[in-house]
Amino acid sequence: MRMGVTADAVRTWVREAQRVVVLTGAGISTDSGIPDFRGPQGVWTKNPMAEKLSNIHYYMADPEVRKAAWRARMDHVAWSAQPNAGHLALAALERRGKLHALITQNIDELHQMAGNSPDKVIEVHGTMRKVVCMSCSMTAPMQKALDRVRAGEDDPPCRDCGGILKSATISFGQALVPEVIDAAMRAAQQADLFLSIGTSLQVYPIAGVVPLAREVGAKIVILNGEPTPFDDIADAVFRESISQVLPQLLRES
Repeated sequence: MRMGVTADAVRTWVREAQRVVVLTGAGISTDSGIPDFRGPQGVWTKNPMAEKLSNIHYYMADPEVRKAAWRARMDHVAWSAQPNAGHLALAALERRGKLHALITQNIDELHQMAGNSPDKVIEVHGTMRKVVCMSCSMTAPMQKALDRVRAGEDDPPCRDCGGILKSATISFGQALVPEVIDAAMRAAQQADLFLSIGTSLQVYPIAGVVPLAREVGAKIVILNGEPTPFDDIADAVFRESISQVLPQLLRES
């Protein structure tokens, strides 16, 4: 682990890189007002019961859990959140032609709102901005379902088949999409510079992209508020505010 590496050194790595691959977690969105899950002020840290709403088994079995989940969705801070300087720096990196892929564990779509191309973004955990039927797989904009909740439906069923609706995100207990994980792993293996930003790197299989990128010779840069299991294999580690540091690291020299 090298915590003494300067921003100038990382800017040089970016300038010399052909294929920068980025992994982002909840930490990049906290400066947009969206709390993370496991940090000191995290959603689950402060309210362990909130984790139940993200568990597919509770969600499918208990109408009361679904009703609580719909209320939580309606009031979610992400609806008014805007991309911060960290998101904008990654969009600028793409405009420079450096960004090969952007793997994200986030469901807020702030990367796309900042200007990253949807075909560059690999959403490991799906998106909160769509709703999906668990029976017929119909998808629709989340706001349409939320309009029904505001109109008085506390657990709106699918209008096509009557099935249970949920956000188009991967809940605990729900299988990840193999094609999405494969795309993330392939991208990591094609990197010559890999940035891990705002993620604890504790959730598998996606945490495995960091050692995978290392194996193919990519330089590894980790930006996160807390230590991660892979700090010791990183070429540079930064602990400062992501929205302050990331624009400095990615600025054109």
